[in-house]
Amino acid sequence: MKEAILSKKFPKSDLPFSHGFKAGNFVFTSGQVGRNPETGELAEGIEEQTKQTLKNIEIILEEAGCSKSDIIKVTVFLPDIRDYNDMNKVYGNFFNKPHPARSCVEAKLANQKYKVEIEAIAYKNS
Repeated sequence: MKEAILSKKFPKSDLPFSHGFKAGNFVFTSGQVGRNPETGELAEGIEEQTKQTLKNIEIILEEAGCSKSDIIKVTVFLPDIRDYNDMNKVYGNFFNKPHPARSCVEAKLANQKYKVEIEAIAYKNS
């Protein structure tokens, strides 16, 4: 069984994607950026954008009945790999050990103002 996750905490969008997808015990989030879902404001700087991005992932996971402790794999996209250490400080404080598996790649993002995009896969043992 699969089910789309469309959080009411995010503004409605005409873009062709779901916030996430639940498939069996797995939850897959769409890539999230550092935009506050309530105000639409983009956080300033890599550290603040990373914090907001991870909060956005938590919102999606909560809609699916999961939490950040259920995350097993994360992919981080950085348009400037020189931001890696600053992103990593925030990321490391967000997760408890054992940390999820992770990939981090340098990639051009959809908006030049985005300093980070993160997607996650969670597994909820029910």
